[in-house]
Amino acid sequence: MPDRINMIFRINLIFWTALLIAFGNSIPNRVAAQTSLTAREARGKQIYLRGASPSGKEILAYVGESSLEAPASSFPCANCHGADGLGKPEGGITPSDISWDALTKVYGVKHPNGRQHPAYTPRALELAFTRGTDPAGNKLLPVMPRYVLSPEDLADLVVYLQRLGKYTEPGISESKITIGTVVPSRGTLVDLGNAATTVIKAYFDEINSQGGIYNRRLELKTAETAATWPATRANIERLINDDQVFAMTGAFIAGIEKEIVPLVAEKEVPLIGPLTLFPQTSFPLNRHVFYLLSGINGQATAMVDFVKQNAKFNQKSAVVVYARNELYSQVVEAIQERSKKNGLSSLQVVDYEAGKFAAPELAKQLKDAKHEIVFFFGAGDEVHSFLKEAAAANWFPFVFLPGSAGTSEILQAPAGFDNKIFLSFPAAPSDQTEEGTREFRALAAKYNFPTQHRAMEVSVFSSVKILVEALKRTGKNLTREDLIKTLEGFYDYPTGLTPAITYGPNRRIGAMGAYVVTVDLEKKQFVPVGGWIGIN
Repeated sequence: MPDRINMIFRINLIFWTALLIAFGNSIPNRVAAQTSLTAREARGKQIYLRGASPSGKEILAYVGESSLEAPASSFPCANCHGADGLGKPEGGITPSDISWDALTKVYGVKHPNGRQHPAYTPRALELAFTRGTDPAGNKLLPVMPRYVLSPEDLADLVVYLQRLGKYTEPGISESKITIGTVVPSRGTLVDLGNAATTVIKAYFDEINSQGGIYNRRLELKTAETAATWPATRANIERLINDDQVFAMTGAFIAGIEKEIVPLVAEKEVPLIGPLTLFPQTSFPLNRHVFYLLSGINGQATAMVDFVKQNAKFNQKSAVVVYARNELYSQVVEAIQERSKKNGLSSLQVVDYEAGKFAAPELAKQLKDAKHEIVFFFGAGDEVHSFLKEAAAANWFPFVFLPGSAGTSEILQAPAGFDNKIFLSFPAAPSDQTEEGTREFRALAAKYNFPTQHRAMEVSVFSSVKILVEALKRTGKNLTREDLIKTLEGFYDYPTGLTPAITYGPNRRIGAMGAYVVTVDLEKKQFVPVGGWIGIN
């Protein structure tokens, strides 16, 4: 793998290890051919489902007798007619079946209210969308919006409707749902990938033994990361296109977040619970990816809130020190934004070139500047070197670190830092319920989960549990879009092993926040210093 990918994978590995060290091993031992949509059909599908043009051009909707103007995204076709076009009765109104077979009946259509008309043609559909008339020139019901959209978008929408009712989502058959994942392919990370697939397969086996989901069995397909991103992308595209996966879960995307996240959006594949410390949640929101826990950005933001909430940190000068790279730069921006929002004093930022860390010079520089709070984001050996040199200079500031720094070595920090080192974690043993623990233990024992990767296994287990619950809630007539909408409806869903999970149309991190712990160097243990710090 490229150095950047290797580095981030190892940060994740350290993080999962740190969770175990910090908190202990609290958990022991209708059907048609599935052909791809054309580019035009795919664009039309987006307009149908979301009322938004892939081109970015504005689409307007005029609704009711008064012709109320609104963005079409507020009244997309699928809201009333459903992702399958069959119509969803709501509020005493039963929308028409607009599947292509229903629209083009050779003998025409007669509606319950007596309105009748010949079969629709593509041109008749255009008039229905833009003028609100059927093929006979009758006015459609006022609840049917009239849309204003470009000729290109209108044509794409009509093309897609000709597939509606004839197109089955990839990865779905009468007897099977195909789910994909991505695992590391080499080095020590292979064991981590093997452990993750063991968890997913075990959970799927249990569901399948109970009759599957609406009599469909779950099948897992995997893709491996490769030495380069183009090779990795090719592997994942084969997984999506050739193996026809419906959705993905528990995928290792650490280090390749910016490449994989746009890819699954392009392919319209829901991804639930990817393994990464750097969730991509910037605008515009990628609606296909649902993260389980906060990454380092969220953990850092929680630390800033913790500082704000505790009087002993008031009026103290703070500095952020970080190894200069794109990912940590995002973390620093998050800290600066949160500090400004919290009304904290100006925050100095000091960066250094990764691998060229001069601890003595930095310790002296920060001591002379009289900083009393240090947010540090770097490699573990750089953190330890900094603490050692600070102690040598008889300078013991409050040091805040991400959970990935919470390895056993941090317990060997100089004694002067006792209860002055703080770490943030996105989950804690207090999140684990008796039922959740019992469920995980039983599965781990039955399928012989390796014990050295418990924290990561808990994360994958929770992600798969969320996916399965969402598939059940979505129902027999399963589509990717309906799965996304179902997930957006999750509110305080208890996995039994993590903080409660909530998603929404504008929220893609299930548990937004973190816990903060301090380091008791005398007792060589991590000690919680507060409850859950939510970040909204």
